[in-house]
Amino acid sequence: MAFAFRAFHFSPATNKILQLLAASLLLLSAVTQVHAAGDPFNPGAGASSSNSGMSDDDDYDDGKSWQEAKTEIPPQPQAANLVSFYVSPTATMNFFIDVNSISAGSDGVVRYTLVSKSQGGAENISYEGIRCQTYESKSYAFGQKDGSWSRARLSGWKQISESSGNRQHAALAKDFLCQDGMIAGKVEDIRSRLRSNRPIKPGS
Repeated sequence: MAFAFRAFHFSPATNKILQLLAASLLLLSAVTQVHAAGDPFNPGAGASSSNSGMSDDDDYDDGKSWQEAKTEIPPQPQAANLVSFYVSPTATMNFFIDVNSISAGSDGVVRYTLVSKSQGGAENISYEGIRCQTYESKSYAFGQKDGSWSRARLSGWKQISESSGNRQHAALAKDFLCQDGMIAGKVEDIRSRLRSNRPIKPGS
């Protein structure tokens, strides 16, 4: 039996549709290949990615963010260990630091016991810290008359201010504890500086 084949002739409009369909199939094939490159089951998936799915923030954070060291409250100060330091000509109180309480933490914080006395004889005792890198201060505890300590309720870090007359934190940070954003020497250096009333000179 003989078969006769007939050639199909399409109108120009139909030819145009077939061309568009062919182009769409090619595009779909290309998109499928792109997705396959990112397939986790594909051995070569993500080989060209430098972030490996991590955001810029994750890439920037290398796990070395600052953490405050654990703080141990020392005994309340003895009068023999108190050293006075100059604050400002308009200060309304006298300030003393217990040199035996001074410590320098691995977190870049200098901690100390501060005693402030008013002209009328009122006395306040506080255990504090100054972070040299950020120029901030923090209160950890306040001394009670019975020799005990009470934890500070508001114990966040605060920017040190130069504006008030009682600028004790600024005086300690600039004159004795910090230099160029770092702790100014070892603990013995700081104690010696306070005992001899030898403030740090700018640029020294």
